[in-house]
Amino acid sequence: MDIEIKVPSLGESETEATLISWLKQEGDDVAVDDVLAEIESDKITMEITALDSGVLKQILKQADSTVEPGEVIAIVDDSMKPAAARADADAGQQEMPAAPAPEASAEKAPAPEASAEKAPAPAARAEKAPAGKAKVTPISPAETESEPAVSTKQAEKPAPTSDSERSEQRVPMSGLRRRIATRLKEAQNTAAMLTTFNEVNLQAVMDLRSRYGTAFQEQHGVKLGFMSFFVRAVCQGLTKHPALNAFIDGDEIAYHNYVDVGIAVSTDKGLVVPVLRDAHLLGLADIEKGIADLAGRARSGGLMPDDLKGGTFSITNGGIYGSMLSTPILNPPQSGILGMHTIQQRPVAENNSVVIRPMMYLALSYDHRLIDGSEAVRFLVTVKETLEYPGSLTLEL
Repeated sequence: MDIEIKVPSLGESETEATLISWLKQEGDDVAVDDVLAEIESDKITMEITALDSGVLKQILKQADSTVEPGEVIAIVDDSMKPAAARADADAGQQEMPAAPAPEASAEKAPAPEASAEKAPAPAARAEKAPAGKAKVTPISPAETESEPAVSTKQAEKPAPTSDSERSEQRVPMSGLRRRIATRLKEAQNTAAMLTTFNEVNLQAVMDLRSRYGTAFQEQHGVKLGFMSFFVRAVCQGLTKHPALNAFIDGDEIAYHNYVDVGIAVSTDKGLVVPVLRDAHLLGLADIEKGIADLAGRARSGGLMPDDLKGGTFSITNGGIYGSMLSTPILNPPQSGILGMHTIQQRPVAENNSVVIRPMMYLALSYDHRLIDGSEAVRFLVTVKETLEYPGSLTLEL
């Protein structure tokens, strides 16, 4: 029977993808869980694996083609057994022992090791997908490097050499990079972006981490980082200033009674912003676990389209790369994004004395069409005060 291999759903607002490469060719045997092809959408790269064994009968869409969700790209004939399965079946029939003669010696019996080598290991069947005949799993960079057929679109960037000969190499822009460029320009062209700045003294947060970090990790199995404090501070600020958690949709303003925070993560293929759902309901431990999971899957290729859907506010941390100050660009259609920066020991005035404290500059970019400057400043002050007096996170003030 012919089995249709279809392009899976790509997620919200994704209407097409690029078929990067085929890892199987027509006539090749297909076993359960074999990777058939790789596709790349504007947001994510995925591989399509087989859920039925057979032979790849026909390829309908070639590499570099544009494909749509639900489109049939190949046919697998599951009535044709793979060559390996046929060989095993034939071998099994040929080796079927006849009734032993009474004088047969035990020495003539096959050794257990030899029998074990001939017995094929049972193949585990992958879990069926809800629709279609292909299971979609994100591509792991490590796995991609080990594959024999790797798309030239994912080739490593050429590094400068000491050779005096000058050269230039041109490679196609990936779908993800095109999407990033489009969305950033869309934000500049659509929103009336403005950025306000402040600085925060992180001494109290550092003291908490130093005092309770070990016990926190032993109890929850995750480190107590800075990001969880910032997410909680942002949620507190959005509760008091809900316009920062809203966005403009045509002639309407969409307000949300929940907070889905997008956490910007830099990967080898570009910047992605997976979403931490219902962040306003999470404690520090759950936030740390959620961020670790999203960041890990983003860098290993494990994100799915649903991980990138929505988001009502975003946080980006350029400080991990040494950025001292920047103006982050909005993530449409959101109306606000908080930029974190590097922590520096600086002299500050405290109780009429000059002391050295760990200071960070904060940057809030916002859509001035919806948010007045005074509200943006008050929101950022709320974030600052929450971080400088983190007891309010527990007291829910």
